[in-house]
Amino acid sequence: MSELRVALVAEGPTDAVVIEAALKALLPRSFVLTLLQPESTAIERGGGWGGVLRWCLAFAERGSATFEADPTMPGFDLFVIHADADVAECSYGDVSRDVADIAERRGWSALPSPQSCPPPGASADVVRACLLDWAGLGQAGRKTVICVPSKAIDAWLVAAVLPDGHKLLTNLECKLNVASQAESLPKGQRIRKAVKCYRDYAPTITAEWSVVRARCTQAERFSTDVETAFQ
Repeated sequence: MSELRVALVAEGPTDAVVIEAALKALLPRSFVLTLLQPESTAIERGGGWGGVLRWCLAFAERGSATFEADPTMPGFDLFVIHADADVAECSYGDVSRDVADIAERRGWSALPSPQSCPPPGASADVVRACLLDWAGLGQAGRKTVICVPSKAIDAWLVAAVLPDGHKLLTNLECKLNVASQAESLPKGQRIRKAVKCYRDYAPTITAEWSVVRARCTQAERFSTDVETAFQ
């Protein structure tokens, strides 16, 4: 049986590591992951959520009804589009003045749009709506999963590696700057925000994914959406 093909649009390379590790726990067979964003030959888009926005905008301008129908991206079995829920606290002007103007002209979901947390799903829903707006879609396609960790995907790594009762796990999905807090932990628990470090932890994320699902509501939502795409 051939390997699955997964296309990923993500804020950055550490995010891609975590998502790939999660997919290894979720997908029915082995897969090849293609990182569409950030992409080394399209550095003008930049990284972070602004890079995701620009990628989605470029897709919208091609006029395809879904990612699955876009002739420039043939043959993928799954599309994963990622941005963190903390984007709800940001402004389009943080990306550029031009992007702020486009947002106003196209009537995109407003940013900033801060929400109370808990529940973590409130900010995640804001960002999910933004991702669809940026891509010009009314809804995700059958093989498209919108991935919005709260407040950031670093929470999923923290949930995988820290023991029960650790103080950082309290209200984990409602903490801003989880990555910096993880970097400030005592030696032996410290988690550096670096691709190599995240890759070292990737097997743990895969092995402990059921724990992550139990600790993070948006990891559970992502998991359910991936599983539904393969039913």
